[in-house]
Amino acid sequence: MTGVPPYPERRHTLFFLEVIRDFSPVFLDTEVDMTRVLAHRATHGHAITAYVLHAAGRVLAKHPEANAAIQGRLRPRVARYPFVSGKVTLDRTLNGRRVVLGTVVPNLHEAAIADIHAHLTRVRHGDPEKLKDFEGVRRLHRAPWALGRRRFRKAARSLSLRPHLTGTFAVTSLGHRAVDSFHSVGGTTTTFGVGRITDRVVVRDGAPAVAPVMRLSLSFDHRVIDGAEAADVLTEVKEALENL
Repeated sequence: MTGVPPYPERRHTLFFLEVIRDFSPVFLDTEVDMTRVLAHRATHGHAITAYVLHAAGRVLAKHPEANAAIQGRLRPRVARYPFVSGKVTLDRTLNGRRVVLGTVVPNLHEAAIADIHAHLTRVRHGDPEKLKDFEGVRRLHRAPWALGRRRFRKAARSLSLRPHLTGTFAVTSLGHRAVDSFHSVGGTTTTFGVGRITDRVVVRDGAPAVAPVMRLSLSFDHRVIDGAEAADVLTEVKEALENL
């Protein structure tokens, strides 16, 4: 058996994993009662990820220290952004290969859930070989390995470009499968991991009851914020979803 180069369609993932090695992730998780979200979804049909993006976008607008990015080792610099954008990872097929692609939903501090859902629907059902959203990834795949790697690293180092490439935060979901909870680093200071919704026993008014519960995790970069701020962010997103 001899080794072969990775498929070109996975280059962007390998380049990404290389540039996030400087991250110092810490992991939190909570459980969210999704009763109100599911009731709203039954009427409007929005994706669960759209609700998480909507809630997180508004929470992070109130936490500018967390809506930020850091770059550099010897002389680090932190950028805090006046807008909130969220990267969402998608399971897609490109040139016959199953790959992870990312799309950035802009202006989540003011976007309506319906508009967020429309963006996700467009990129989930559009042709990844033609959508403009993924043209940058396709260019990386076509470029020689060294050139593609150099271009990716240059873009990732730019604090002004980064929110347009990776968002100011990220959301990744495996809730469509039998995954209760997981933690991921999305290349942003905060990354939310969305698990499946399943019936669990909860306490309401002092008595046990059954409710649809979702595990929600948060990975945060300890170089940018500390645990107390991250805990506030996760708690406020939980409360926003439960009080929709």
